[in-house]
Amino acid sequence: QVQVVESGGGLVQAGDSVRLSCVASERMISVYAMGWFRQTPQKEREFVAAISRSGGLTDFTDSMKGRVTISSEDDKITVDLQMDNLKPEDTGRYSCAAQRAYYTGVRNPHSYDFWGQGTQVTVSS
Repeated sequence: QVQVVESGGGLVQAGDSVRLSCVASERMISVYAMGWFRQTPQKEREFVAAISRSGGLTDFTDSMKGRVTISSEDDKITVDLQMDNLKPEDTGRYSCAAQRAYYTGVRNPHSYDFWGQGTQVTVSS
């Protein structure tokens, strides 16, 4: 069973930056894409960003374009999410997910096979 573990997050102020990291436990499995999603009590899980294992393909939610970067390390199945100029509406529980398909439907949470527990990011105004 693959384990996906997130780290980072916490309480920050508006305008600050935060870096979230995610590692999948087994480097030999067929994971071809990883994504980040955000969830709040008021909303369903929503897409934030995704990246192919090679790093050649990326996608970002429109609300965060220009404020977020994503990077990966192929041999470790690690993906980092850097979020800059944070806003209170960025608050939520951020979860990392791994996909066995080749970068397919990356904005749809149902296309992912393995999920982490999530890490909370709270942005105060």
